[in-house]
Amino acid sequence: MRRAARPDRSGRKPVRLAAVLTAAAGCAALMLVPADGGATGLQHRDVLAARSAPTASRTGQAFAGVAAVGALFTETSSGKLDSHFCTASVVHSTHGDLAVTAAHCVTGKPGRIVFVPGYTNGKEPYGVWPVTRVYTDAAWQSDQDQDDDVAFLRLSDANDGVPVEDITGGEELGGSQQAPALVQVIGYPDGASQPVLCVNWTKIVSPTQVEFDCGGYPNGTSGGPFLADVSAESGQGTIIGVIGGYEQGGDTPDVSYASAFGTSVTALYQAAEAGG
Repeated sequence: MRRAARPDRSGRKPVRLAAVLTAAAGCAALMLVPADGGATGLQHRDVLAARSAPTASRTGQAFAGVAAVGALFTETSSGKLDSHFCTASVVHSTHGDLAVTAAHCVTGKPGRIVFVPGYTNGKEPYGVWPVTRVYTDAAWQSDQDQDDDVAFLRLSDANDGVPVEDITGGEELGGSQQAPALVQVIGYPDGASQPVLCVNWTKIVSPTQVEFDCGGYPNGTSGGPFLADVSAESGQGTIIGVIGGYEQGGDTPDVSYASAFGTSVTALYQAAEAGG
């Protein structure tokens, strides 16, 4: 089972340098912050529930979501949101306008892509943020190398110039993991009104691939963050991978993979930071 519909790659030309793949001209995002504050950080009970099942038989549980993780949508010609198709997370950056997802989620995707952080039950508690640029590695651009299935997204600022990170907070970007790590993984299954959460230990499959075993992660959860060292107060942590990589994240909902974050991801992040 693929994590997202296979993209239309017709007409895509290989590029040997990390570069901008898509751009949308100056689209301002609508910032909406409800009076009740909308989705918040992970509740302690969410984590306890996710940890309660035996390690070998855990299943992702639906929950209310967190501010920095959200769903990717395409917009219709009338400006309405179509169905969500992948997951992304705000990642801490100098300008506060970057998110991270899987490269296969956004390669060849037609239409304007928007990010809705904290999306749950049809609500957009932190607004709708258009993606203005997509950054992927040269190895992914040339032949969809599964070890480089990572993309950074630049998001348009709100109408008043405030970047998304000022509203949602941002996850820290981690480096390569040489040992198993306890992570919380969040993803938005296709057609679901809420994200799912599961807590388990990663497995180091190879120097370039990480495995996470937990049921309930079907299509749509691609791009979902592997969050280590999560704060009990804010629900934010350090992203050490996103669902993707081997078999575009796994061919069953019970086993998920991620391209290990290493020097190429760091370089790609730096390119996105620089806006090159």
